Formats: sequence, C-alpha cells, structure tokens
Amino acid sequence: MRYLFVHHNSPGQYKHLAQRLAAVPGNEVVFLTQKNNRSVPGVRKVEYAPAGAPAGAVHPYLTAVEPAMHNAEAVFMAARDLGAQGFRPDIMVGHNAWGEILCLKDVWPDVPLLGLFEFFYSPQGADADFDPEISKIRPERVPRLRMQNTVNLLGLDAADWGHCATHWQRRQYPAIHRDRISVIHEGVDTALVRPNPAISVTLAGQQRPLTRKDKVVTYVSRSLEPYRGFHVFMRALPEIQRRHPDAHVLVVGGDDVSYGGALSDGRTFREALLQEQRGRIDLDRVTFLGRVSYEQYLAVLQVSSVHVYLTYPFVLSWSLIEALSAGCLVVGSATPPVQEVIHDGVNGLLVDFFDTKGIADRVTEVLEHPDRMQAVRDAARQAAVTGYDLRSVALPRFSALLDDLLCRRRPRTYVNPAVDGLPALDRSHLRPPSVTLEPR
Repeated sequence: MRYLFVHHNSPGQYKHLAQRLAAVPGNEVVFLTQKNNRSVPGVRKVEYAPAGAPAGAVHPYLTAVEPAMHNAEAVFMAARDLGAQGFRPDIMVGHNAWGEILCLKDVWPDVPLLGLFEFFYSPQGADADFDPEISKIRPERVPRLRMQNTVNLLGLDAADWGHCATHWQRRQYPAIHRDRISVIHEGVDTALVRPNPAISVTLAGQQRPLTRKDKVVTYVSRSLEPYRGFHVFMRALPEIQRRHPDAHVLVVGGDDVSYGGALSDGRTFREALLQEQRGRIDLDRVTFLGRVSYEQYLAVLQVSSVHVYLTYPFVLSWSLIEALSAGCLVVGSATPPVQEVIHDGVNGLLVDFFDTKGIADRVTEVLEHPDRMQAVRDAARQAAVTGYDLRSVALPRFSALLDDLLCRRRPRTYVNPAVDGLPALDRSHLRPPSVTLEPR
C-alpha cells in the first residue's frame, strides 16, 4: 500500500501512525512537509516551500487564509511532481488547518482523503469570548473569526472524511459536517508515560533532589500564556505557598505565545505576572524550567504531588492525558474539554478556571491528604490506559478508519453519547478582573 501524509511541520499528529504503517513490509509511506530536521524511520520525506505574498497585499480578515492558499498551491505542485515520478497513493492523510490538503484531490481525485479538523472558530461559546480580561470581542473581530473558518470549510468539502481528538472539538463544527468526523485521540504511550515511585529531580543549585516524598506542585504548558491559564495559576500561587511553605513549584513552558495575542508592551506573560505578583510569590520555591526535553518533562510529571492543568474551551493539550497516564493528581479547570476527560473526585479534581482561591483549596486538599488521594491517582492512570493508549486504542482505531476509507466503507465515528451530550459552557461565573493584562 502507498500512503501520503501531509503536515507543514511533520510528523505532527501522525508520527506513530506513519511509523507503524512504514514498518509493514510492502508499504510505501511519503510525507509532504515544509523543511524541518525531523524524520520518521522508513518514511520518505518530500519538502515543499510555499511562496509568500508582498507585504501589505492581504486584506486584514485574510491574514490566516492567505498563507494557507500558498501552502495549498505548493503542496499541489509537489504532489503533481510526485505523480509525474510514478507515485500514486492509495490513501492521503493530512492536517487541514494550514491549507495543505485543499488541492490534493485535484491531483488524485479518486484517492480517499482523510483530514484532521482540529478546531472550528466561533465568536461565542468557546475560547474567543471566554476570558473577559484577555478575550475582548470587539465588533471587528467577529467577521475576522468567521473568515478564519474559510480553510476549515474548504477542507471539509475537499476531504472524504475527518477526525479530531475530542468530542468537544467535534461539536464545534457545524452539525451538517459532524457525521463525517470521527473522534480519535492521537494517543499516549502509556507504557512509557507511567508512574515512577523512585523518580528524583535534581534542580540546579539545590543540594537535595526532589522525590515523591516532597510536596511538588507542577504546571506544564508549551507556552506560558492565558489560553492555558498561566495568569490564573500565578495568582493562585501566593495562597498555595502561604498554606504550604514546604512546597516547591515546578513550571514547564516557554515564554513565547502559541495561542492568542502577545502583550502590547513587549513583555512576556511570565514577566508581567512576576511583576504583578512581586513580593507575594516566594521565588526561592518556584522553578521556571522553560522548555525541557521529553525525559525531563516526564520526570516532572512523575515527581508531581499535584498537577494543575487549566485551559480555555479550546483544543485539549496532550499533556493532560500524559499527566493522567503518569498517575498525576490533576486539579483541572471545569471547562468542557477537561470535563470530557476528568470526572470530579473520580480521576481528578475540577475547579472554576478563574477561582484562584478554589485552586488553592483543591491543591491543599491533595497535599494534606496524599494517601486518601491514591485511588484518584489510580483512576487517572486507568482512564489514560483504557481511553487513550496509543497501541490498544488510538492506532487500532486509526487503522480501522484507514481500512474503511480504502474499502469505501462508512467509518465509525466513535462518538460516545454520554460524553457528546455534555452541557454547554456555563457562563455565569464570568466577572470583571481586578487586574488586566491587555494583549495586542
């Protein structure tokens, strides 16, 4: 079989799937991508380079659309060249968000195309209007958000089928398209990401390593930004530290911005929050690790006494599932993506995203009763294994999906009615903030 994957930053969500397919004798797997230094064993990488538009030539509403059109054009040309060389895929798979899959069917119209549809934008009920401090919906933002779905909608028309990671993400798409989107998480290697009672973490300048016997509060995000509740976490720290003067806080994440806007004055959110909380946070007991290796990241999860995960109603972080797999006691925000995974008091604890005192209360609940919480940790681990394991759940579902498309059968959506019917986001808790961080 011949498989064609497309992702501007390969391998993206398809690392394990592409590697598994490439390991089957007789399979040929090709990855169309922009230039990067990552490779997958057995997978042929073909790079494409999109052209750019002259500065200032794009309508402001189309700033996300125009680059996608260049990607679509460049992938089309690269795919056409592959076809001229004799390559014809049996199936094509790609992330839709950056426009790369839009014209693949114009090269191979009768080859099935599976698209990853990660997030459908809306001015209400999701990330855009969630945080009154950060997400201020101005009238001119509404048409901009609508136009951000241009690539989404074109991709839904171009693809034969779609997939996304969670039920909540699927529900953001218009109802007319949902029945062609399967819910399949990319999966976590739960054999690798597992509890390790013997773990120790040595911090620079400290004589004694941290172990599971210590009180360790952890927070992880690719970028330290409001979308992942960094501002709320920092405001909860003074009370957490006041109640637990023997606790150490480990923060993993970079100073850039992955989602949302940057601050207009050029400061990072970490700098702004440290300045805001100056004199209230004991920095001798907080370590900002920045971006770390996967091995170091895993050690942070394994040494954690309590792990705080906060997110806007948005794409769910892989780190939450990995935290559960590592046996973390997660204090998570009661936002729809998290509520899909964590059941309060069963496999984690939930709290209002904006409630700094509530976060401190739940962290204290864990730190003061570690033995009583072991059953919750065990349930967290079990939830990751049974629902998100890479080898027993995710890859078999992806394989079945590909087989169905290859055989022109209608694939399963894996929709769980109990999860898919979660209530809409409760907006009643929103209130004006006492301090404002104003992004661009």
